[in-house]
Amino acid sequence: MGLSMPSRSGPMRLHDTQRSGNAWKVRLLAGFTGRALERRTLSIDKGDLKAPEFSAVSRFRQVPVLELEDGRTIVESAAILFFLAQGTSWWPDDSAERVDVLTWMSFEQSRHMHPLAQLRLHRSLHPSRPVDPRDVAEWECKASQALAFLEERLSQAKDGEWLATVHHPSIADIALYPYTRLARMGHIDLDGLPHVRDWLSRIEKLPNYTALFPGRLELNESTSEI
Repeated sequence: MGLSMPSRSGPMRLHDTQRSGNAWKVRLLAGFTGRALERRTLSIDKGDLKAPEFSAVSRFRQVPVLELEDGRTIVESAAILFFLAQGTSWWPDDSAERVDVLTWMSFEQSRHMHPLAQLRLHRSLHPSRPVDPRDVAEWECKASQALAFLEERLSQAKDGEWLATVHHPSIADIALYPYTRLARMGHIDLDGLPHVRDWLSRIEKLPNYTALFPGRLELNESTSEI
């Protein structure tokens, strides 16, 4: 399970960056399940992800990386969510629900995250970087399509149901939450998506919800490092 590393004591360690949506997924699930995480927050702008020390931890040189108590590491947010959800209600017992969870997590990675993340980077986090207008138009189209699919699914959910499960939210909800929540930073309007907005609010009202900037829900869409 990742690179073999020397044993270490203490809680699991999350290697992340301050505004990473993918790392936020891990912190959300850790909070909801009561798992202690020690954060090692890196800076993309300072080149931390290119440092040899980080490449020894992350085979793909990207965050998030979950370093276990015995030193083993798990990379990729979906894999980390799956690992942390085992034995909890965030990973359903029902096989049909498990299929739906994996379907929506695959959708998030293949059709949802990329355009929303790129628009956020271009329009809020790094607006001075040159970008081909044709790429921006494509991201806008794909982001709108992805959110429309999400709105359609949530509009069909009965009272109390979640994205892929009936009685309890799953890691599919966590996987889709961050980049949907941050869509406005890419100038994507959520006002016409009432079921999406209600779903976001339901997640934020769950016990032990973790804001992108801990304890500061109002800073979720901040463009500055705090």
